[in-house]
Amino acid sequence: MRANHICLTALILVPFWLWSQNLMPPIQNYKSFEYNAASKNWDLSVDLEGELYVANDKGLLHFNGEQWVLYKLPNKTTIRSVAYIGDKIYTGSYEEFGYWKKNDVGLLEYTSLTHLINGHPFSSEEFWQILAFEGSIFFRSFSKIYKYGNDRITVIDPHFVVTNLSIFDNKILAAGGPAGLSWILEDKMAPLKGAEALNDKIIEDMDSTGEGLLIGTKNNGCYVFTNDELKPFEAKINAELKEYQLNKILPLNHGKVAFGTIKNGIYIYDIGHNTCQKLNRGVGLQNNTVLSMLEYKDQLWVGLDNGIDRIQMNNALSYYTDYSGAVGTVYDLAVHEGVIYAGSNTGIYYFQDYDLRFVEGSQGHVWDLEIIEGELFCGHNTGTYKVKKDVLQKVSSISGGYQIVKVPETRSTFLQGTYNGLSKFRKMDNGSWTVSQLNGIDFPIKYLCFEDPKTMWVAHPYKGVYRVKIDDNYNRVLEIQEFGTEAIPNNYNIKLFNIKNQIVLRSEGIWYKYDPIPGEITQFDEFQPYNNKDLIYYDDDYFWFIDNEGSKEVLQTNLKENHFVLDDEQLRKRLAPEGENIIKLNDSIYMFTLIDGFGKLNLSKFQKQVKQFELPTPKLGSFMDEEKKYPLKDTSFSIPNNKAQYITISVSSPSLVQPRYYYELKGTAGQSGNLPGGTLHLQNLPFGNYELAVSTVSINNERSPPLELTLDIAPPWYLSKWSLGVYFLGLIGIVFLVRGFNKRKLERKHSKLREQLQREQAERLAQLEKDELAKEIKLKQKELASTTMNVAKKNELILELKNLLLMNKDKFQNQQRYRSFIKKLNSSINDDEDWRHFEVNFKELHEDFFEVLLERYRSLTPKDLKLCAYLKMNLSSKEIAPLMGITTRGVEIHRYRLRKKLNIDSSRNISNFLITLR
Repeated sequence: MRANHICLTALILVPFWLWSQNLMPPIQNYKSFEYNAASKNWDLSVDLEGELYVANDKGLLHFNGEQWVLYKLPNKTTIRSVAYIGDKIYTGSYEEFGYWKKNDVGLLEYTSLTHLINGHPFSSEEFWQILAFEGSIFFRSFSKIYKYGNDRITVIDPHFVVTNLSIFDNKILAAGGPAGLSWILEDKMAPLKGAEALNDKIIEDMDSTGEGLLIGTKNNGCYVFTNDELKPFEAKINAELKEYQLNKILPLNHGKVAFGTIKNGIYIYDIGHNTCQKLNRGVGLQNNTVLSMLEYKDQLWVGLDNGIDRIQMNNALSYYTDYSGAVGTVYDLAVHEGVIYAGSNTGIYYFQDYDLRFVEGSQGHVWDLEIIEGELFCGHNTGTYKVKKDVLQKVSSISGGYQIVKVPETRSTFLQGTYNGLSKFRKMDNGSWTVSQLNGIDFPIKYLCFEDPKTMWVAHPYKGVYRVKIDDNYNRVLEIQEFGTEAIPNNYNIKLFNIKNQIVLRSEGIWYKYDPIPGEITQFDEFQPYNNKDLIYYDDDYFWFIDNEGSKEVLQTNLKENHFVLDDEQLRKRLAPEGENIIKLNDSIYMFTLIDGFGKLNLSKFQKQVKQFELPTPKLGSFMDEEKKYPLKDTSFSIPNNKAQYITISVSSPSLVQPRYYYELKGTAGQSGNLPGGTLHLQNLPFGNYELAVSTVSINNERSPPLELTLDIAPPWYLSKWSLGVYFLGLIGIVFLVRGFNKRKLERKHSKLREQLQREQAERLAQLEKDELAKEIKLKQKELASTTMNVAKKNELILELKNLLLMNKDKFQNQQRYRSFIKKLNSSINDDEDWRHFEVNFKELHEDFFEVLLERYRSLTPKDLKLCAYLKMNLSSKEIAPLMGITTRGVEIHRYRLRKKLNIDSSRNISNFLITLR
């Protein structure tokens, strides 16, 4: 039993080991046009925080995790070697070596060391290697070794061509010469015994490993030197290293060694397991010629003949990529009998001996790969097949096998959605399969799931969902219930799931469920937080969602507190829209289908890495306003107001592969948000004090301790201290000016008030006089009117008496007396004294009336003037008649004549004319 158990374990582990040879870690390519320098990269180095320095054909490349900057030597020669030692970056070039150091604003400045060489000819040398040992820096050319320390240079002449330096057994070894290897002891060369076999071989690189000193030659593979003995490197890859020309050796973490070749990329050799992984152009490197390698925190930097690559070693995510384009988009994966199968839009593929092979006859679109009753079934565009390695056996000719599902509570019965309805698969006792099509349904079915053994839900790709009742033998459909747009607004591409015995649907990004009690489709409350996300896998514990309408992040959740976000740039770019699929192989291994291959996630490894990972605080890369950069040694910056319209702050996290940042600015114009690219642009900030905090953000949106900066934006010149002082003095002056002005204004106002009072007093006196005159006039008018009326009444009485006498003339015996009496009456009527008294009073009221009349109308008689006076007083003809001692008819005649003399139109009132006469 124990032997069987061991054998079974081996069978399970073998396929995973095989896949690991084909599944590669994520590789990030940096092309020459991205870092804006030459294609060849001869050497690599990093500082303690992970910032990368590259020896490039055009100069020194610096990458802080966000930005590439190229620094050129004064003579603009190629840099062949680079090493970060202490706080300096040492470089070697043609006839030049020295160091670079960051200045206050974060830029690199170069200092040459060649001027320290004394008493030694120095020409035509190129420095290919820099090594630090016991406080000294060694610069190696092919002919000499220069030792720099204590501000002086010592020249070591080995008298042979030196191809490499390495530290071994706490001493420096030099490769080359008749002894093959030589020690550098007290600045002299001493042959290494036991390495004479290397004297006719070109040593490209060497480094210490747990096995001893690993020595790589140009055409003769590798050797191991240990215990004063040189042995060939006994590994299967040694033959390939000879064939493809070994160039670089780099011991890695976890007991591995990286071999860089000229012709076939990198070989990652696991010494303990004697296994090897190849990384070359076929699996994602930009170039097969490796010029340099460097490891930093499970990141393998590779300098190539054409570009720079970063490989995420020991990553929980690994990928198989089809660079030929033959495979196309993978829609499903399955592992059967230790072989991994991939179904794509071009057919079925499987792995054998590290190579991906095509199953002949399977060309066409593969929708589904499913292991049923121990056999691998393929739902294909042309039908359904059984697959075993490269053997393809047709089971059903019904086109389009979308999805096959086991009928609940049955032994070996399955239903499959096809282009033309439903197919039934049943396994017979003899192991054969029978296939038939269900009657009563003839439209395409892309998704299906069971509500109970006799009720299922099916989804038409374009026309919505249906609830279907099936007979006991699963031969025909008994009833179809359609749910139209009144139940679900959009019927296009609805997806179906049976989640914990609930029928769940997704349409237009919204999640719904079927409520069997009222028989209606309602919103699925538990999934509302995941609207606009696709469910691509679920089991009893977790649900896997993908945000297809946004960031393309993959989210795993238990609908409670436990969740994580898988945010990998390569995964986001390579997931197939609307065709994402996850296949769970065991509790830890999950496979993703991709547009050009597939990926593997080691979930337990990923979760462990997430727990152990500590987010680094971002590093300040630069701080500048519109004109200048500021020193980075402080975290408090004072910016003049006229330079603060555009402030640029860049941060970086060199140790992270895909850093994300979050910033928060507190102050007068506070703001916050994500910070893509690590560069923050602040525009037109009002003056005042600000506090800026920038943190790196994990895939679970956790934040690192922040980088904290203080910004003091000075007020504009017109609000500066000097300006405020001037304003204060000006204000005092203005106060005095205003006070003087107000005083003079007050005096003017007092003067005006006095004048106004005098004027008002005079006006009041004049008004009083006027009122008095008005009263007097009114009184005179009354008096005149009264006098006039009295005269009129007197004359009227006399006229009545006269008329009475005239009527009784015959009764008078003495005619003489009668005439005398009549004469006295006439004299009383025409009494001049009454007129003179009237005239005096009239002239007091209307002083110039008669003069104006006579001046304008010279033909007027005294009688006309008398009538005019009476008319001006607005007396009627009846009232005028007794005053003039004539009849009313006589007055009318006189008025008529007067109208002619005054030349007044008949339509105009003569009294009004005379009243208004001035």
